Amino acid sequence: MCDLSLVVPCKNEEESIPFFYKETVTVLDKLKESHSIKEAEFVFIDDGSDDKTLEILKSLSEKDSRVHYISFSRNFGKEAALYAGLSRAKGRFVATLDADLQDPPDMLATMFDAILNEGFDCAATRRATRAGEPVIRSFFARMFYKIMGKLCDIEVVDGARDFRLMTRNYVNAVVSLYEKSRFSKGIFPWVGFKTKWFSYDNRERVAGTTKWSFYKLFMYSLDGITAFSVKPLMLASVLGLASVVVSFAFIVFIIVRKILFGDPVAGWPSLVCIILFLGGLQLFSIGILGQYLSKIYIETKNRPLFIVREEK
Repeated sequence: MCDLSLVVPCKNEEESIPFFYKETVTVLDKLKESHSIKEAEFVFIDDGSDDKTLEILKSLSEKDSRVHYISFSRNFGKEAALYAGLSRAKGRFVATLDADLQDPPDMLATMFDAILNEGFDCAATRRATRAGEPVIRSFFARMFYKIMGKLCDIEVVDGARDFRLMTRNYVNAVVSLYEKSRFSKGIFPWVGFKTKWFSYDNRERVAGTTKWSFYKLFMYSLDGITAFSVKPLMLASVLGLASVVVSFAFIVFIIVRKILFGDPVAGWPSLVCIILFLGGLQLFSIGILGQYLSKIYIETKNRPLFIVREEK
């Protein structure tokens, strides 16, 4: 085992990796003196890149024996890449961070202090601000964390990043959860242990462009909600019961109005509105149920999270 493993998922990061490597090596040199981190390794995961990411990783590996890489046969997603890296990491401590330098490596020293001197099992980070992020994306991100807070029994911190420093016991606990529909922001708090949070201002990418579109983030949020809460199923039941009560009230109202005033029953417009309302409610409930059934379907097929094309 080495002292520290740096797990770095990569998807088309040919422009960022040289900057990341240079800055991180400088940080590792400082950690040797300040925290006695003598031996370290890089575990890069090439998540099906179609640029020169793999070529750059191979070149770094030839020059630096600390650099290792895992190259997937195709793009399996960041969650699979994180799992592959954590499974491969051999360090007594393991850090996960992005190659675009939005996660500042120089924070590792402070994070080590929390684990070595204060008895924490994990040092995690969150963004204090969302400066530079599109307004609409920021709004929906905040709404997502509020919804998660209401629906889930675990605490998902607003602005939480995947930048973490963890002990070996913590990593082993995370790796033991071999589920297909992974949501690391929920898995990390679910395993428990003592975690200290650090905040920092949002940083721009050093190079390249983000791989997360609004649609991908939306689907990822749905995975997170359905992976750690069954309350949406309860919500569907409550809405169904509420629609029955409202419909019964309307029936009573129509009967009473007919008896007292002799007014004719409203025509087809009101009927169409009622049908559309109930039909939409049914489809909404079926959609929630379908999300959970789809996860069961994926789990029962027991396909691997990823397939490795080559590694070193």
